[in-house]
Amino acid sequence: MKAGNDTQISEFLLLGFSEEPELQPFLFGLFLSMYLVTVLGNLLIILATISDSHLHTPMYFFLSNLSFVDICFVSTTVPKMLVNIQTHSKVITFAGCITQIGHCLLFAALDIFMLTVMAYDRYVAICHPLHYTVTINPRLCGLLVLASWILSALNSSLQTLIVLRLSFCTDLEIPHFFCELNQVIHLACYDTFLNDVVMYLAAMLLGGGPLTGIIYSYSKIVSSIRAISSAQGKYKAFSTCASHILIVSLFYGTLLGVYLSSAATGNSHSSAAALVMYTVVTPMLNPFIYSLRNKDIKGALTQFFRRKQ
Repeated sequence: MKAGNDTQISEFLLLGFSEEPELQPFLFGLFLSMYLVTVLGNLLIILATISDSHLHTPMYFFLSNLSFVDICFVSTTVPKMLVNIQTHSKVITFAGCITQIGHCLLFAALDIFMLTVMAYDRYVAICHPLHYTVTINPRLCGLLVLASWILSALNSSLQTLIVLRLSFCTDLEIPHFFCELNQVIHLACYDTFLNDVVMYLAAMLLGGGPLTGIIYSYSKIVSSIRAISSAQGKYKAFSTCASHILIVSLFYGTLLGVYLSSAATGNSHSSAAALVMYTVVTPMLNPFIYSLRNKDIKGALTQFFRRKQ
């Protein structure tokens, strides 16, 4: 590994969670299980929405896109960690690290945009039900998803390109299981002011902006639900967005935990644990949250497997 001030380095070291040899088989089994459950669960959501014509609606279209993004998100980080554990190596190449940063930024932003679009879908469905089919039409659904991909790709490309301008010092150890942008930036030898500005500005715009939209949507939804006279009507309206509220809370809660644990304590272990919740646990739980509360998804999967018998 080449290292030195103002030197073009060739690789980083991912320190992971623990260097104790007896813990490595446990960590490998744990994360392999979580990865397989995440991929299988989200694939089943996609399969259900494709196979059942009753689920060819905007809500399930956005849900299947969220599931696809979650599969890509977890596949960006976990397989490399599993390979490193299995080969007893901590190395990731410079090109691999930059690629990982770019893909993490892309799919994290897409997660945020998909959750925001789903909140808008629920807002129109509950607050303006008579205009729902006209407003949330197939063309608008496609444009919203396309715009989400474009904005996410632009953010990912910009932040990845300005990382490439940095020169790195001799300390090339990243105290996480993947190349997290903030950690990589602060391994640089020289002034990272531009990178910090772009990173925090992007976090404010791509995190705060959509969150404001989600909060606004649900404030209107709550007002509309309160105006419904019957208890059954209120329950039915709330049940259509309960799963989404839970996923948004989980996503933003773990995302906030990542930055609070890193900024407040400076403890790499607590920060790594928060990152696991954000990048692995949340994508794994999404299919369970939707399928366990959703009779349409369970019914579609039951019919699909019965046809295969």
